[in-house]
Amino acid sequence: MKLVRYGQPGSEKPGLIDADGKIRDLSAHIADLKGDALSPASLAKIAALSPDSLPKVTGNPRLGSCVAQPGNFIAVGLNYADHAAESGLPIPREPVLFNKAPSCMVGPHDNVVIPRGSKKTDWEVELAIVIGKRASYVEEKDALSYVAGYAVCNDVSERAYQTEGTGQWMKGKGCPTFGPLGPWLVTPDEVGDVQNLDMWLDVDDKRMQTGSTKTMIFGVAHIVHYISQFMIMEAGDVITTGTPPGVGMGMKPPRYLEPGNVVTLGIDKLGTQKQTFVAWSA
Repeated sequence: MKLVRYGQPGSEKPGLIDADGKIRDLSAHIADLKGDALSPASLAKIAALSPDSLPKVTGNPRLGSCVAQPGNFIAVGLNYADHAAESGLPIPREPVLFNKAPSCMVGPHDNVVIPRGSKKTDWEVELAIVIGKRASYVEEKDALSYVAGYAVCNDVSERAYQTEGTGQWMKGKGCPTFGPLGPWLVTPDEVGDVQNLDMWLDVDDKRMQTGSTKTMIFGVAHIVHYISQFMIMEAGDVITTGTPPGVGMGMKPPRYLEPGNVVTLGIDKLGTQKQTFVAWSA
């Protein structure tokens, strides 16, 4: 299934994409795509519905982030060897974890705001995992059964905030609008082999990133297992899993985003995003 949230910010409704690519309203069955609505039992009930029995949504409504109000928005850094190299950092021996603020999540086609004073706002196409049930001390062999689905994430990053001061990377990762997620939440049955998905990102129609999830250092199952050794994840939590090479920071000279730049990105089977970057204003 492909599940969406559509409507104006703060008033989104849950929906399902039918065979014709049209949105069908799910609000009579679930309140939103969050928490227990993403549990295996809930997703099984949704899958059993006939799309034709659901109201068709007319027009082309805005899409919100495909998951609402996650308790955690966890990120994995340096999870592609080539990206670690372009960052001038060694290949990690275990996953590098940090947090993105859940409040940074926006829709896949919403504007992204360059923070006040920022000169080093960067792009990162990433595969995101959405958790479907409480995960604590998960065995790697069982880890994929905890996944509700997958989505495209642009892990927008402010590199000066991230690396040039003291403290953790999260300072450059959780600014408002720095977490476009979607367009859809795609359930694992539609994705197939999650470790063999092509991914790409363009800035102003110029290809910057080309990669595949098959080159991840730590795969999805290991990531879910690993994070669950240190914290409890609940249904609806989001994990974004790292980016392939081609980010602005790694260019010579580095290139960063400016107001008016348009970033388009996508992952095979998971859809595409398109954002215009805009200047911060009070």
